[in-house]
Amino acid sequence: MPSRVAAAIVALLFWVGCAAAADLSIALGADVTSIDPHYHNLTPNNNVAEHIFETLVTKDPRSRLKPALAEAWRPVDDLTWEFRLRKGVKFHDGADFTAADVVFSLDRVALVPNSPGPFTLYSKQITEKIIVDPYTVRLKTATPYPLMPNDMSTIFMVSGRAAKGAATEDFNNGKAAIGTGPFKFVRYARGDRIELARFDAYWGAKPAWDKVTFRVIASDPSRVAALLAGDVRAVENVPTADLARLSKNPDITISRTVSHRVMYLHLDSNRDKSPFVTDRAGKPLDRNPLKDLRVRKAISMAINRPAIVERVMEGAAVATGQLMPEGMFGYTPALKPEAFDPEGARKLLAEAGYPDGFGLTLHGPNDRYVNDDQICQAIAQMLTRIGILTRVETAPSSVYFTRGTKLEFSFMLVGWAADTAEASSPLKSLLATFDSKKGMGAANRGRYTNPKMDALLEQALATVDDPKREKLLQQATEIGIGDLGIITLHHQVNLWGTRKGLTYTPRTDERTLAHEFRPAN
Repeated sequence: MPSRVAAAIVALLFWVGCAAAADLSIALGADVTSIDPHYHNLTPNNNVAEHIFETLVTKDPRSRLKPALAEAWRPVDDLTWEFRLRKGVKFHDGADFTAADVVFSLDRVALVPNSPGPFTLYSKQITEKIIVDPYTVRLKTATPYPLMPNDMSTIFMVSGRAAKGAATEDFNNGKAAIGTGPFKFVRYARGDRIELARFDAYWGAKPAWDKVTFRVIASDPSRVAALLAGDVRAVENVPTADLARLSKNPDITISRTVSHRVMYLHLDSNRDKSPFVTDRAGKPLDRNPLKDLRVRKAISMAINRPAIVERVMEGAAVATGQLMPEGMFGYTPALKPEAFDPEGARKLLAEAGYPDGFGLTLHGPNDRYVNDDQICQAIAQMLTRIGILTRVETAPSSVYFTRGTKLEFSFMLVGWAADTAEASSPLKSLLATFDSKKGMGAANRGRYTNPKMDALLEQALATVDDPKREKLLQQATEIGIGDLGIITLHHQVNLWGTRKGLTYTPRTDERTLAHEFRPAN
């Protein structure tokens, strides 16, 4: 009898352990502003969306394209791409996924109202959508467009039936949050958590987890405390200040890789008068000095990038002078990080007519990027030393991006992750001349413009030959960066922390995907 009792207890403990292991809790470092996958092209939103919804094409941890809802794709002719859809894919409500849902999803992108960061950047080039049969769709363009598969890795497919007429709030409350992804929507509490449940009819490999809870813990100390206490089993955005300590903890594993996110400064290089540019006494200037290339160059030269990498980022960053990290499509060896030269910066300011400098406000988020507030403070101190008296104002990302999109700032810290994994993404969004009809310059909050750069980018976007296209992208990058249309700072190093018994393969795209966490062998 005792032996049977003992065996039962062991079995019960084993069952309890397995049940607990089937639930996964992950702490996110930034808030998710919506479950609507077409509302805001923001990494935290896209990260959660990828669990519920899917794209036609997806990426592996190194950002290489691979099939998803489309099992194959090909150019039919110079102006037509064909995507052959995977058969047998079900939405969470049991309906079949077909070409009609693809067309509906691509059409919906441009119809979402009040989007702070629209996905039209990846859909505007499509001039016609043709349903060949329920599992084949063709997308036509006005000119040859080699990046269609890349772009189709960024737009999530929704149910045409469930999302017809749906507003963003219908996704947030779950009514329209019907996808084909490995997890089903359970609950979204903004600023707190997102709860998901495994979709047992998923067409692909089944996740190891019955239930996933993403907890939004923007505070770095609180996120680390939750990991150490075992309140969560994994965290993203490991704070750089805790990196050394956590790396020595036998119960914690740190995973890392260089991100294709570039941190940069956007400057108001377009308006004759800018709202947050003043003289040294705080009086608004009649002339915007940021329009002058010499002033933008002086600002870049005044920034000590290696110091930011080592002191602010604790070594978890790579200083850069361009848009893409080394090894990715469009990286150009010709562009190096700007050398720190405060004396040269002062001389350029004097040549531009500002020997005594001027006043400037640097705006930034305080809950979006790794050490964003600290980066702003460090840059402000560096600029003040050359005579540009710089104030810092930071705000939560939900407020910050809304104001930035309205062009309320003169000088701002931002980050950009190249979702298409090559240089056309930041070029199209950050440096291309703003044109809502073409979907260009969607995040060009400085309204930088250079017709020569635009022409090279347009040529690259119509060039199918990869080596030729990469050379054109490199040339466009050299012009935009040479003009200081934006001032690049560094590429982040992505960091995850997991409890003992859990593994995660680090991703260049920063995605924290529950279905890619696995119990350690």
